[in-house]
Amino acid sequence: MLSNFNLKKLKRPLIFVAVLFSIIFLMDSCMQFRMSKSEIESFQAKNPNAEFKSYHVGKRKQTYLMHGDSLKPLVIFVHGSPGSLSAFIDFMTDSVLLQSARLISVDRPGFGDANFGYAEPSLARQAALLKPVLLAHKNDKPIYLVGHSLGGPLIAQMVLDYPELIDGLIMVAPSIAPELEPHEWFRAPLATPFLKWLMPRSLRASNDEIYKLKPDLESLIPRWKDIRVPVIVIQGSKDSLVHPDNAAFAKRMMTNTTVEVQLIEGMDHFVPWSNPELIREAILKMIKP
Repeated sequence: MLSNFNLKKLKRPLIFVAVLFSIIFLMDSCMQFRMSKSEIESFQAKNPNAEFKSYHVGKRKQTYLMHGDSLKPLVIFVHGSPGSLSAFIDFMTDSVLLQSARLISVDRPGFGDANFGYAEPSLARQAALLKPVLLAHKNDKPIYLVGHSLGGPLIAQMVLDYPELIDGLIMVAPSIAPELEPHEWFRAPLATPFLKWLMPRSLRASNDEIYKLKPDLESLIPRWKDIRVPVIVIQGSKDSLVHPDNAAFAKRMMTNTTVEVQLIEGMDHFVPWSNPELIREAILKMIKP
């Protein structure tokens, strides 16, 4: 039998482990950056024509929310990191946009309800996982992609890999220039097997893809000239997460198309929430040039 002394010695580490896992569980619950199932159902109840859809590519599940007339041009919103389709949820009920377009907001791999917590770091594989959305809803109508933050390089990858499916890009604070990627020393330790499983799932997925982003951006450098659809770049001068010079990089690299840069003085990184009107105006301009 264990003595009282040994029980006390055993009790302390058990309490520590219990507290640690309680903190991890609480952080995971509070930092999901996604809508719950009940919130999505509530959205659909208020918007009966909205559809929440899922499909599988191999073992990976992909999810998206769709709203609007199938006979209109299609606009697909691609969120940043971390995030989910909820990043653009207010756009999905924008009556002005719905008069001109059908709207889709996707969960990128590892976020929302798309294998939450299990990222797909490769931009090319992310693009391949989202391709079925394009194929399913093209209907001989133009498709425009809106990508925020890490969604920016992803929509560039998509138009390079599937140019026949995409008619225009709107990049919002896009992280696209490899030389401007911040040197964040903590990402490598957080990607190790032990530490990554201590993080909330949304942050784990985010770290896994951001840690691998720079080599993918470098591989895109010789391909930027191949983009031939019109591009609008929206960038804030006070963006502390994505260097504002990414906008100049876009203008410099995409030499075989029109690139309109909107560099907004004093604006930060969180454009979909702080300045949604800029994205709305860019979409309408793209649809009705």
